Amino acid sequence: MLLPAFVDLHLHIDKTFVVDEVGVVEGDLFAAIEIMAKHRDGWTADHIRPRMERAVREAYAGGCRALRTHLDWMRKDAPPSLAVFEALRDAWRGKLVMQCVSLTPLDFFDDAFDSEDLALEVATANNTCDKARGEAALLGAFVYRNERIYDKLQRVFDLASKNGLDIDFHVDEGLDADARGLRAIADLTIKNKMQGRVTCGHACSLAMQPDDDALQTLKLCAEALIHLVSLPSTNLYLQGAWHRTPVERGITRLREAREASVSVSLATDNVADGFYPYGSYEPLKAWALGVQVGHLSQPLDWLSSITSAPSKAMGLPWDGLIREGCSVQDLLLVNAGDARDLMNTPLIQRLSDVQNISLKSD
Repeated sequence: MLLPAFVDLHLHIDKTFVVDEVGVVEGDLFAAIEIMAKHRDGWTADHIRPRMERAVREAYAGGCRALRTHLDWMRKDAPPSLAVFEALRDAWRGKLVMQCVSLTPLDFFDDAFDSEDLALEVATANNTCDKARGEAALLGAFVYRNERIYDKLQRVFDLASKNGLDIDFHVDEGLDADARGLRAIADLTIKNKMQGRVTCGHACSLAMQPDDDALQTLKLCAEALIHLVSLPSTNLYLQGAWHRTPVERGITRLREAREASVSVSLATDNVADGFYPYGSYEPLKAWALGVQVGHLSQPLDWLSSITSAPSKAMGLPWDGLIREGCSVQDLLLVNAGDARDLMNTPLIQRLSDVQNISLKSD
């Protein structure tokens, strides 16, 4: 198969490959947050750099042409991972397009002064990006059953608008049906006229809500042009019971979202850290797992979830559709003849590395 190179819309390359140092948790998101927070206190640029470099190398080898990583950002000042990210972004320019997102608890935005400074730091990082290539820095927040959720979310929108930033939220990453941050974000996206500039990852609780409620939320997401990202590997591992076979699982309503005209991506999320001890930087694996657990009966129709859909969400110059004028660098030759072959970790080669290939159009 000839495929567009992949786009991985949701990663955490600052915390990757530390599982042997921090250990793992079983089905407890907030326990994982706690053990990673303790580990993060000792992070320096020298400690982070080799892990982030390895992640980027593996993503490129896995067929990526672009990625967006969240960076833990717990204070108003930029974390050491930002400088490492910027150096990697510049070093890989021409091979990979890289974006970053500040990952901050929503409650942090209750402090007007500190959140103002944080947004300014993100805007400064955004100004160092090559926008023509699709590089960007975005404002982000972790949203889950927060008190006064609308007030705090509005603060995020105010800061994003003031500083010319797009937004990427972690939202409703749990199985509580009353976690309705996605609905609030959709409402405020429309209210603040930021349609098409907001990405929402996880949305696990959407699957636990009554059909009518969930479909109404998805209708609002479509109106808001929100891009929804499902992270099947990490959320299947973290969500649901561990004392018995889990019945409730952490996959959002993929099919219903697409039917409601919501743009949907599948992405990698965590690799070998306190949240998820397994994984690799291979978007095809995220796609294959999502296809299986989401019962997506036409798998090839969902390849857009790791190609053109995340490309649009990132605002990349090329939309990921194969057509005349595509860069050879951004095309992959995959040793597969059908969807089943694609599920089985096929050989992936960049077309620019393949000898004796002749391309012609009908």
